Amino acid sequence: MTAALALAGYALLIGAVAPAALARAKWAHHAPRPAILAWQGLMVTFVVTIALALYHLALRERHVHDGLVGLLTACGLLPGAEALGSAPYTAADPAALLPPALVVALPVGWFLHTTWSARRARRRYLDLLAVVGRASPEHDAVLVDHDTPAVYCLPGRSRRVVVTRGAIDVLSREQLRAVLEHERAHITGRHHLCRAAAEAFARAFPKLPLARHAREQTALLLELAADDRALRACSRETLATALCEVAAGQAPRTAFGAGGASAAIRLHRLLTPTTGPRHTTRLGVAGGSVAAPLVPLLIACGPVMG
Repeated sequence: MTAALALAGYALLIGAVAPAALARAKWAHHAPRPAILAWQGLMVTFVVTIALALYHLALRERHVHDGLVGLLTACGLLPGAEALGSAPYTAADPAALLPPALVVALPVGWFLHTTWSARRARRRYLDLLAVVGRASPEHDAVLVDHDTPAVYCLPGRSRRVVVTRGAIDVLSREQLRAVLEHERAHITGRHHLCRAAAEAFARAFPKLPLARHAREQTALLLELAADDRALRACSRETLATALCEVAAGQAPRTAFGAGGASAAIRLHRLLTPTTGPRHTTRLGVAGGSVAAPLVPLLIACGPVMG
């Protein structure tokens, strides 16, 4: 029972306390990729912790404290556990494992649903682009005759970068290159999968502070990460000016747009550059993100705690 309480406390820390602290962290906007990893690590950690807490509650009278041997045996992964001294598990064990399994299956199911729905929506939009757009080999994009300046991408297998005639008219060659590099960064980085994971987690746990913060912050951080990739090919001033020109452009719901609601934050970041976190800090964040899901395993598989 003590282990279950410890896991519940850890889940509270990960689900309510850590998200507020990470959302306020000043370093996150200057190191978006480690910050994205941190949010993903928190989401995975929360699911693992809740699943293990339910496992302990369900099997607390069935030698759950046999540690890792007991955990693997209950999952059917260690059939020879009796020879190691563990008591045999009863036929009721599969039913006892149902609640933790559902905790894991819920976000996974939402992730599959989200990615499938987004893929269907992109297919419909690609069919529309085949009618209203035409290939532009010069820009390696699809050109749409529309007066509003807009640049966006459709990720996935049938990836496309879309640029309107209005954007070509108002952007210089360097500015257009900057926003195109931004959109290609979304595609090559497979950012749609990160966004789908955050969206799925938010749907699975809609009232959880971690879910709300993770969805909002992931969307912003993906844009910042794409900006950083674009800055390899252009100056900050060029990208900032281009961003201002296309900020009002609307992108489809399943697409990544160069403008959008995060434009003001991105402009401030581009025009007021500061030194990012040290390399050791980045490594520490990455290491902590990987280690956080292991903590509940150590709690669950530790010695008898009562």
